[in-house]
Amino acid sequence: MVEKEPIDLDTSKIKEWKSIVTLLVFIITNLIVLFPFHVPIYIPRKLSNAFLDTCSRLRIISPRQDPHHDHEDGQHEQLSSLVRLEFPMNFVTAPIIADLFLLAIIAIGRKEVHDGTIGANHISPIEIMAFFLTLAYIAISIDASGLIRYLAFKVLQKGGGVGHRLFFYLYAFFFLLGSFIGNDPIILSGTAFLAYMTRVSSNIVHPRAWIYTQFAIANIASAILVSSNPTNLVLAGAFNIKFINYTANMIVPVISTAIILFPFLLYIVFADESLIPFSIKMHELSAEAQAKAPVNPNIPNARGLAEEQEKSLANDEEGQLLSLEEIMNPFLDKGGAAFGAVLMAATLVTILAVNAASPGAGKERPVYEITLPAAFIMFVWDIGFGWHHRRETRKIAQDGRQEVEYARAEAAALKEMRDEEEEEAARLSSQQEKQESTISQSDSSNGTTDISNQNDKITIITDHTTPSDIELSTLPTTKPSLQDRIARHLAQNHSPAPATLTTLLSKTHRWSQETFPTCTAVVAHLPFALVPFAFAMFILVQALVTKGWVPVFAYGWDHWVSKTGTVGSIAGMGFLSVILCNFAGTNIGTTILLSRVIQSWEEIHKISGVPITDRTFWATVYAMAIGVNYGAFSTAFSASLAGLLWRDILARKHIRVRRLDFARVNLPIIAIAMVVGCVVLVGQVYVVRGDKGHVPIR
Repeated sequence: MVEKEPIDLDTSKIKEWKSIVTLLVFIITNLIVLFPFHVPIYIPRKLSNAFLDTCSRLRIISPRQDPHHDHEDGQHEQLSSLVRLEFPMNFVTAPIIADLFLLAIIAIGRKEVHDGTIGANHISPIEIMAFFLTLAYIAISIDASGLIRYLAFKVLQKGGGVGHRLFFYLYAFFFLLGSFIGNDPIILSGTAFLAYMTRVSSNIVHPRAWIYTQFAIANIASAILVSSNPTNLVLAGAFNIKFINYTANMIVPVISTAIILFPFLLYIVFADESLIPFSIKMHELSAEAQAKAPVNPNIPNARGLAEEQEKSLANDEEGQLLSLEEIMNPFLDKGGAAFGAVLMAATLVTILAVNAASPGAGKERPVYEITLPAAFIMFVWDIGFGWHHRRETRKIAQDGRQEVEYARAEAAALKEMRDEEEEEAARLSSQQEKQESTISQSDSSNGTTDISNQNDKITIITDHTTPSDIELSTLPTTKPSLQDRIARHLAQNHSPAPATLTTLLSKTHRWSQETFPTCTAVVAHLPFALVPFAFAMFILVQALVTKGWVPVFAYGWDHWVSKTGTVGSIAGMGFLSVILCNFAGTNIGTTILLSRVIQSWEEIHKISGVPITDRTFWATVYAMAIGVNYGAFSTAFSASLAGLLWRDILARKHIRVRRLDFARVNLPIIAIAMVVGCVVLVGQVYVVRGDKGHVPIR
């Protein structure tokens, strides 16, 4: 564990220019995270072409289509001398650039980078990221086995066609499952399931009630266990909270929130028959589709042409029937699901037991030492299972790929034939106009004209012409058949291309998908983007600490609590944490910042000799825990990484959620949830906490 360092409470540093710049950079960075954009970068085309040609000669990429000309035909199109590239400014790049800028102006140095990566004051980013990613591998592997979607299908069957009953069953299902495996797997699989379910229902006009409820309850449930959300890991580490104690203090407010929120959602927020019908009418799945063996969606092209048709048909009736197969005939890897569930349960029990049995504050074993071996065991299982079934999965992928390639070649051949027919019709029309013009000229000179149309040729003979002047137009009598054209397109698609690094990587990735479908899918869904973001945000917050801003915030918080007491500390911290989730680098950035503020607030009272009461201190800590978890469903997608993931999954399923709609729908939900959670927490701390002085345990 990271040892505690002396906390600097000097606020005079905020008058220095470096401190002012640091605060401005922090604010601007968080605004960019909230409103991402792209920065256009223009480079000379000659330089771009030289770079691409160099990469091509090194066989990194394939040769450019036309290396000698900068336009398609070399004559009719003049391209600009500059090439426009777009650099993304988002939650990954913005914090990193901010850190690099502060390093460049020497506003931060080795200490901030060290404390923001290795850790300080019992907050260890490396340990937190290692724990979260390894546990996430197990959770996402369970999801990849099809367990969540299969259980959701069973809940759908149990709910039947009764809308309110199904809404409750899904609500309870997502809450219970999210409590143990966290919000990310629920978002990954549950969001797609609801998108399909609402699409194939003929009388659910809009999926709003179902998808917003699922997103809210998944984040509410993630507040119960430390392992369910990285924000909980940061908080527990910052204040040396044993995992079992954290759950004991959070479970009552969270369950109370879930219980009281449900009737509000059903009868007030989403009280509309078009959103939650009393009787849900689902499209019927054909007997032929029911008889099909479910296919593993992790295998590329596993559904063959059906997947392509579903993408193109979107919300058409045929596309809805194809979607229905996804939810009414779900794939389940029973072995992988059972093994993953047992391993996850064993891992969580071991974490709780080891953490509870630790000898004292600051002496706990890093929890990633438990989750890392468990994740490795799950990884070995996924690799072994994939290798054992490689022939089967490769055949499924090959058959599906051939079906898709044939359909694309057939579509290209048909388009080619239509284009030829249109060109031929245009040519004949033009020729007919010429013939009519010739006839008109012949008539005007009192000649006679004989037009004969025999099968494939049209011959025009005038009495003023000699045989050598006869105009003859003959249509082609032999054309390639449809099958010949399809074969030609297939041959073109399979024509050997020069091997390059990119083609080798592409082939390797496809081979991995076909041989180890589960493992490849899990690795693809791991939140790797969280790592650079979290480290960069830790460094930015450490910059605020060393530049005197966090002590300023801590003194301000101390004045608020001294005026409002315990109830005010819960209300104030609950409000602050939710608001800052939207404006301080997601709920992870908010947890990092507020944890540092509370640590400095604690140090203020330690130095002054006037202790914070035990009730007020823990009321503040757990109000923050409620706020940073619930704050994910507030006003901005970027309030949490889960929100960004949720939005992207819905977009892939043809459901577009606008920013204003996200805020408008979530405002009453977050208001109800926070009021209930904080009110219950007030009652809880007055029952179980006393007015004795809080003794820091770090």
